[in-house]
Amino acid sequence: MYAFDIERPATVAEAAAALGGDEAQALGGGQTLIPTLKQRLASPEKLVSLSGVSEMKGITSAGGVLSIGGATVHGDVAGDGSYKALSELASHIGDPAVRNRGTIGGSLANNDPSACYPAAALASGATIVTNTREIAADDYFVDLFETALDEGEIITAVKFPIPEKASYQKFVQPASRFALVGVFVAKASGGVRVAVTGASNGGVYRWTAAEDALNGNFSPSALDGVNVSADDMISDLHGSAEYRAHLVSVMTKRAVDAAS
Repeated sequence: MYAFDIERPATVAEAAAALGGDEAQALGGGQTLIPTLKQRLASPEKLVSLSGVSEMKGITSAGGVLSIGGATVHGDVAGDGSYKALSELASHIGDPAVRNRGTIGGSLANNDPSACYPAAALASGATIVTNTREIAADDYFVDLFETALDEGEIITAVKFPIPEKASYQKFVQPASRFALVGVFVAKASGGVRVAVTGASNGGVYRWTAAEDALNGNFSPSALDGVNVSADDMISDLHGSAEYRAHLVSVMTKRAVDAAS
């Protein structure tokens, strides 16, 4: 590690002001940022901890929309149950230590290509609420570790429309507990949305061919013959591009079956 300053604001306004300086970095649960600092892949002069901002914590449900504060930890999402598929997803992130420190806002801000929450947000048609605006999930995710957030912008909440049916199925990379491939399927009045994480070199994405097939027939058999190209899939020591492409199809069918 190296020397840096740390601030612990109590309000969103104070946090935004603290992040307005040079070389400042927001700190959620630190599950990604702290290892990054240890490896010297980032070296901000100041960390702004969001753990004390009470207005960014908590879960509420109204009008078919689940609103989760950006500083809410995974364990609280797992224990809520208002959106069962999302709670199930949160209950399988990392281990208990990770679930009691990591936050939904931190995960979405980092946009790790194998993280689970991005698939949930994209498939659910969620809205990312920041201290300055609201961003639709379809416009939020840009590329690997890249989002539409501006410098110093803070995720204060995430709004999830609760669908009629949904399920998240994850093929776990056993060492990290990240998704080697994860698929979130959500069926709402506006149609079916399918989001895939862990597989693509471009990060989380919607599998539109599967959506088209499932809009006509929401069953695993509707996906027979609907395949994913391996051209832009991640290939590493954990699995080839072809293996990941195959898993996308398998996990999507499992998600549809579980949702049904």
